[in-house]
Amino acid sequence: MRSDTVTRPTPGMRRAMADAEVGDDVYGEDPSVRALEEHAADLLGHEAAAFVPSGTMGNFCALRAAAPVGTEIVADTEAHIVTYELGGLAALGGVQTRTLSGLAGPLDLADVAAQIRAHSIGHNYNMIRTSVLAVENTQARAGGRVWPVERLERLRALTDDAGVVLHCDGARIWNAAVALGVPPRRLGEIFGTLSVCLSKGLGAPVGSLVVGDAAHVEQAREWRKRLGGGMRQAGVIAAAGLYALRHHLDRLAEDHRRAGELAATLADAAPGRVEPKLVETNMILVEVGDADAFVARAAERGVLVGAVSPTTLRLVTHLDVDDAGIRRAGDVLARLLATSRPTG
Repeated sequence: MRSDTVTRPTPGMRRAMADAEVGDDVYGEDPSVRALEEHAADLLGHEAAAFVPSGTMGNFCALRAAAPVGTEIVADTEAHIVTYELGGLAALGGVQTRTLSGLAGPLDLADVAAQIRAHSIGHNYNMIRTSVLAVENTQARAGGRVWPVERLERLRALTDDAGVVLHCDGARIWNAAVALGVPPRRLGEIFGTLSVCLSKGLGAPVGSLVVGDAAHVEQAREWRKRLGGGMRQAGVIAAAGLYALRHHLDRLAEDHRRAGELAATLADAAPGRVEPKLVETNMILVEVGDADAFVARAAERGVLVGAVSPTTLRLVTHLDVDDAGIRRAGDVLARLLATSRPTG
């Protein structure tokens, strides 16, 4: 339960990969890649999409296509693009990030607007210009929390007024749509650009997509090639992503249900360590005294979990953990929590 990236292709997905019609995607001649891109773009309400090997590359290509050298991207302090992508935007793209605490929640939108430096102020050309406001949905470091649609729509209006692109790191946007009970298009259309993953909750073995208007996606393709992400007979893996989009979206609700049930079990065993009401999708955050030690003890008993801070565990449900697996994890983790000291 370390992540929803550890899944293995289902039998149906493997058949789709084996039977995939392929061509050279760098020439735009792989029919399976084109089918995936067209399906994903339509699903999210946009003109075009480009298949890329990873979510990190997807974010980079989408953001770099929207952010000229020497501009800035504003994001939440805990955003994946800031925390987990090794500073690629600065190291490789010539773009800096600036972070705001509470972008996803308590920060007033008037304060967000005040932080966007879209124009020179008083002809002060020393001031960097904001080119993109980026949000992450769901919020991984917040335990898979979902952005309210109304707040996203207000951010889109705010960025439109400022002439700034609103980007979504939508690694788990599919989970957000299922949790909100809305079609993916309802969320996708809010953004100017998106990077969405196939290899997390959907269970494909590899791949993400950059989604947006045709001109932006074409620029993202150039960055994909520049980074070495141009693939040849990529239809073999694109077929897995297309299968996932066609067969694995609705089942995300099962992961959410199981996460809620496991959170309730752990909260009963160790009150105050887990907040079940905060479990909105497929992630659970658990507070412990020593996360690394707890991870090791759980692994000895056959349950793999991850640590996101010295005192915080993250448990993630996915298609390879069924109801029996959740019950076993609950038994093991509840016993460990009941006998371990709390934080502090």
